[in-house]
Amino acid sequence: MTQESTSKSWIVLVQCIALCLAVELSAGWLTSFSVNTWYPTLVKPSWTPPSWIFGPVWTLLYISMGVSLWLIWRKNQSVENNNLVPYIFFGVQLFLNFLWSGLFFGLRSPELALIDIMALWFAIGGTVVSFWQVDKFAALLLIPYWAWVTFAAVLNAAIRVLN
Repeated sequence: MTQESTSKSWIVLVQCIALCLAVELSAGWLTSFSVNTWYPTLVKPSWTPPSWIFGPVWTLLYISMGVSLWLIWRKNQSVENNNLVPYIFFGVQLFLNFLWSGLFFGLRSPELALIDIMALWFAIGGTVVSFWQVDKFAALLLIPYWAWVTFAAVLNAAIRVLN
């Protein structure tokens, strides 16, 4: 790699992470409308994590998503025919991820959020498969995210049933 391409690569890494963290901040803003008022009034299962755990976990997951996206970008730079499929899957799952906060906390609708998180789960699966075909490590970086969303989907379903 040349000095110029190395510099560009680091810039793109920062942009990928910034994109994901921007989604986190935007979703956090939507969450802020109900997290301290409506959410505490909901009946939740006994295995619900404490509220303080969500921020740090999501921050780590968004950073790993950004690094994963960057790895795909780097690999695609060396391929003559740049594959757009991983980017499409990534964009869809990122949008569905953002949308969940608006549905659950913004609209206070665990029902709509449950539909969204099921679609999100499949979109993450598609992202993992499409990333695997380009860069296995990039795909593996998404597994904790997929696992956390699986847990979040079960928690969302439990909240829906209990309320």
